This record gives sequence, structure tokens and C-alpha cells, in this order.
Amino acid sequence: MLRKVAPDQVRLGMYIHGFSGSWFRHPFWRTRFLLTDPTELARLRAADVAAVIIDVSKGAGPEPEPGPDAASPPTRKAAARSTRQAEPEAPEWMGELRQCSYAEEVERATRVMKHSKQVMKYVYDEARLGKAVRIADVRSIVNDISASIWRNSQALIGVTRLKSKDEYTYLHSVAVCALMVNLARHLRLDEVSVQQLGFAGLLHDIGKIAIPEAIINKPGSLSDEEFAIVRDHPARGYALLSEDAEVPDAALDVCRHHHEKMDGTGYPYGMAGEAISRAARMGAICDVYDALTSNRAYKQAWTPAEAVANMARWKGHFDPALLFAFMQSISVFPPGMLVRLRSNRLAVVLDNGKRASRPRVKAFYSAIEREEMPPEIVTIADSWANDQIISAEDPAAWGFADWEAKAAELVLGVR
Repeated sequence: MLRKVAPDQVRLGMYIHGFSGSWFRHPFWRTRFLLTDPTELARLRAADVAAVIIDVSKGAGPEPEPGPDAASPPTRKAAARSTRQAEPEAPEWMGELRQCSYAEEVERATRVMKHSKQVMKYVYDEARLGKAVRIADVRSIVNDISASIWRNSQALIGVTRLKSKDEYTYLHSVAVCALMVNLARHLRLDEVSVQQLGFAGLLHDIGKIAIPEAIINKPGSLSDEEFAIVRDHPARGYALLSEDAEVPDAALDVCRHHHEKMDGTGYPYGMAGEAISRAARMGAICDVYDALTSNRAYKQAWTPAEAVANMARWKGHFDPALLFAFMQSISVFPPGMLVRLRSNRLAVVLDNGKRASRPRVKAFYSAIEREEMPPEIVTIADSWANDQIISAEDPAAWGFADWEAKAAELVLGVR
């Protein structure tokens, strides 16, 4: 049932169905979503909209007027109804898209990949000639990629991993765009931010037009002089993109800072920690992951599990919280990692399944009772109706002094 409320009556747990007045006045790309983020609540209350339309069948309703029973707590059934997760709906600009299976989306994803590669080749070729980036072309590709990720988050990401060495320059940008969109949606960012981060992913390496092909595709190690040329590509890309006022700030930021590291050992500026924007920290993760899982002139591709396992070991390179969120977004986790499940059990990751996106874990410990329990092998499926991995855990904090030995004991015999 729909209700109209004033912006100052909106509260967390409400399901936003729409807004009164012009679409351009409200601060969100989407118009239908469950409001769970305090930041989004603050933005909504400050927005120039006459009223907010909520659906009380999918979320919380207005605060009740004071009365004789005002102090009575809500029933357990009503409380559960007001906080349950709403079914996802496509962003407004997508129209009536529906989510689908990997098999249903993979053919469309392949077409999106091929078309995106053609457009990005044109964008790079024009940039080499000194021509401005055609923002409309880039925005169209971001929309296509974003829609494919919405229909099925794994299909396009899986298809882009099949790129050949010769296609890497252009399809790397497509893959990073898809990974950025997917991670941004997993983080429940508003749709404007999702699109801007996709834009950033697509153009993050535009500065490489200034690097000779012989250096980019060199099969051996780079000389100091060659590496200095490579290190200059973020600044080159930033200079090119900053000429156009239509390029989002997030794209400029990611282009300039996606090689910075959390411990300050990255380039070009040696920035560290929170000095690096969240967008750039996301870009660093998506960029490195796709590079590691792609065939290059100088190396063979790693599997997704090998890539995330090594990225997790490189302490100081990536934002740990964002890296784990990235693992959740692609449903790939390092074997041997200690994780907490939504069912409040601790588990060890066994593998990532035949499709590399349905991890298997062995649950063995109750996080509530803080004691071991009969082990159970759990397959983590796409649906939130099943158990999910919600956090990475520090083995020492749970009393597992020799986690490697414990993990080996748990894994033994299940392969």
C-alpha cells in the first residue's frame, strides 16, 4: 500500500516507491529501494522534493501518532515485516528489466562485450590522434554494461575473462567497468554513484595511449626507463580527461590514483590510507584483479581463486574491507580463509565450485556458543535465501593459534 509522507517523516526501514515533483529534484538515480543507509536518509531529507511516496507493504510506515497504546511494542511479526529485505528492482532508467540466470544472460553479455570492445578501440584511437573522448559513446557503453550486470552479475564478468592477449587493452577497460559496477551495487551505493564508478572503470587506463605498444606488450621485465614511462600513464590520463567538464570527478580520481596503495608505496604520489578516495581504492582492486585473471604477453592468467588469495596476502596494497566486499561481490574467496556465515557459524573456505562463483565452505564452529560443532559442508548460492559469507575472521581472535594446521585438518578428506 502506498503512502505519501513529508521528507522529514522518512526513516530507515522505509521502502521508497517514488517522489512527488520533478525526477531531477531528488538526489537518487533510482526511485524504488529499501532505505537502510543513514547517509542516504540525510540526503533525502535535505532534498528539494515536496513529498516521498513509500510502500508500507514492503517496509516501515510512518511513526504512529501518540495515543493510549503508543508505549506498546510492535508485535514480532510486524517488526519482521518492517525490516525485511525488499526484492531488488531495476533502476528507473533501465525500464522493466528482470534479473535472470547465467545461462540466460551469457549470450547477451557476449554481444555487449564485443560491441564495447569496438567502441573502446575507437575511443582510444581517437584519443591517440588528440581528439576529445566522446562522452556520449562512453556513457552508452556504461549503460549497456550496467544493464547486463543487473540482469546477472556474473555473466559479463565471466565472459570478459576469456579475452585474448591481443584484446587486453580494450577489454581490460570493459572488465574493470563491469567489476566496478558490480562492487558498487554490492556496497548498495546510489545509482548515480554506480554509473559514475562504471564510467571511471571504463576510462581508468586511458593514459596508456601515451605508452608505446612495445612497452605495453613486452614479454620480459621492464627497464627502469620503461617503467618510468608506464608510471606516467595516470597523469597522462588525468590531463586528457580533465579537459572535458562532463567527465565525472570519480573518473578523474580513479584515473589518477588507481595505482596508489594503502601503505603509501604506490604511485604516482605515494598516497596512503584514507587519503586515497574510496573510488580509487575500489579501482585499484578491480584493476589488479582483472589483470591477474587475464592472459598477458608476459604471463598466463591466474584463476579467480588464485587472484583473490594472492591479493589478500599482499598486506598494505588494498583496503581490506573493500577487498572482502569485492570477494563477496564476485562470490570468490581464498581457500583456507576463516569466515563467518549468516547462520552465525565459523567456516573454512574449501573451494569456489566448478563455476568459480559458488564457493563451498566447511562450517565447524558456533560463533554464539563459542564451541565446535559437527562439521557441515555448505555451498554458498547466489540467493540470500541460503547461507552467506558475511565476514572474514581473524583466527587468533577465536583461539585458533595454529590456523594453518586447523584448516588443513578441516579440509582433509573433502576434495
